Amino acid sequence: MYIILVYDIEQERIDKVNKFLKRYLYWIQNSVFEGELTESQFVIMKDKLKHLIDENRDSVIIYKLNWEKAITREIMGIEKSSTDNII
Repeated sequence: MYIILVYDIEQERIDKVNKFLKRYLYWIQNSVFEGELTESQFVIMKDKLKHLIDENRDSVIIYKLNWEKAITREIMGIEKSSTDNII
């Protein structure tokens, strides 16, 4: 499945969460990650992420796309991170 993950996390946890997510997904912009994961990778990532965030103060939104060809990507302005190996 293809994952797009966006977050709004308090400053003291951003570095840990960012470093963790880079193990699973590609960093696209400041609070945006995306990439292809298996179901088991997704479950593990989500479980570990729950331990890094404060569910009463932080927000994480995960979009799961099961059909990669349904994704169209358009970039306006500069591209923050290379996506040559994505989609």
